[in-house]
Formats: sequence, C-alpha cells, structure tokens
Amino acid sequence: MRLQDSTIIVTGAGGGIGRALALEFARNGARVICCGRRKGRLDETVRLIASAEGVGLALPTDITQRDQVQHLVDTTLSRFGGIDVLFNNAGSFQSIAGVHEVDPELWWHDVTVNLYGSLLMIREVLSHMINRDRGIIINMNGGRPVGGTGYACGKAGLMELTRVMVQELRMAESSVIVFSAGPGLVRTEMTELQANTEAGRKWIPSTKKSFESGKVRRPEEIARATVRLVELARPEWSGKDYGPGTDFSQF
Repeated sequence: MRLQDSTIIVTGAGGGIGRALALEFARNGARVICCGRRKGRLDETVRLIASAEGVGLALPTDITQRDQVQHLVDTTLSRFGGIDVLFNNAGSFQSIAGVHEVDPELWWHDVTVNLYGSLLMIREVLSHMINRDRGIIINMNGGRPVGGTGYACGKAGLMELTRVMVQELRMAESSVIVFSAGPGLVRTEMTELQANTEAGRKWIPSTKKSFESGKVRRPEEIARATVRLVELARPEWSGKDYGPGTDFSQF
C-alpha cells in the first residue's frame, strides 16, 4: 500500500506505542486520525505530527461506546473520503490480581476495552473497507500474564476474533487484509503500572526486572515494522503475526 495520502486511524494515540505509530505513519505521508479518551494527549500527538510537517486529526473517542465510534468513523469518511488502515492499539490493563481476589469490575473493564472496543472499531471500519474491497486492519496482541487475566482474556479473545475474521473475509472473497502485532515488552504507562505498584511487583515481577536490565523494546520499533508491513502487504499474508525484527521476505 502506498502510504502517501492514505488515511489511517490509530486508537490509543495519546502516548506510548499509539503515538509512535501515529508519528511514523505521518512521517511517511499518511493522514492520521488520532483516537483516544484524553483530548490533551491527542492534541499533543497532533502537534508533534504538525511539527514534522505531517497531517493529523485528534478525535477524542471512547471505543467502548458505539455512538462515539460511529461518530469517529463518520467524521473520518466525511473529512478524507476513505479509510485505508485501522490500527487497534487502544488497550486496558487495570486489573492486576489473582483470580481469587480480582475486582470483577476492573477485570471486566479490561476485557471490554481490549475485545469489545476493538470489535466496535472493526465493525464500523470493515463494512467501508469491504465495499471498497481494500484496506488493512491491525489488531494489537499482548502477553497472557499471571495476575492479569482480564487483559489476557481480552487479548486472547481479540486474537480469536482476528483468526475468524480472516476466514470470513476469504469466504466473502474480500481483499481486506488483517494482521496481529506483537511489540514485545515496551515501557509505557500500562507497563509502568506493572513495575511500580505492589500488585504488579507481586504478580508480574518480570516487568520490573526487564526494566531494570534494560530488556525492553522501544515504541518506535513496532512503529517502523508496521509501516514496512503496510507498504509490502499482500492479500495472501492476511492472518499473519509480526513484530520488531520480522523478516517480511519470509512471509
């Protein structure tokens, strides 16, 4: 796909991996719609895009709310006429506890954001892409840590949704392509919670140890890999997983 003048939606674009993705797409000529709940953070991402002479638009959106998702997609289509790529990056990892002591509301919030929110985004964008018979959807994978079952179940569900969606698109003879991204451990607001809270240190001690040893990925690594993937993507690659260091010649 040619990124110049393409239109790309990045959820969770207010920081971390989402911001890195938005900036990298913009540097390569894409018009980037930056989605998230915190307007100030999104505005900062758009300012960074503008300082690099890119095109960005901040659209505050709670992806678990169907009307807000519809507004996001409708606004994008009205402004730019199409959607070429959706990167489902937004996620939640608030519940850190053993199953026997977990807060059910926090647990369900994690599942809702990671799975249901991604579903709403996919559903609204996919019908448009199917009608055009082109487009790319990328869903963010993640680990399945002990003590993080809400996050783990949400991400496991999203990966199963990804797998079945690929099959459905093939049955429909659609050229829309779907991928899952695995960035590895990246130092973000989400993983800082794991490293710097009592519950995180108890249940996911590997995060703090990785921070202390420097064994972490940078957000820019998955951003660069994603741009390369989108530029090279072929329909027969649909369903593939990728991450930093992926050799796309082996796909």
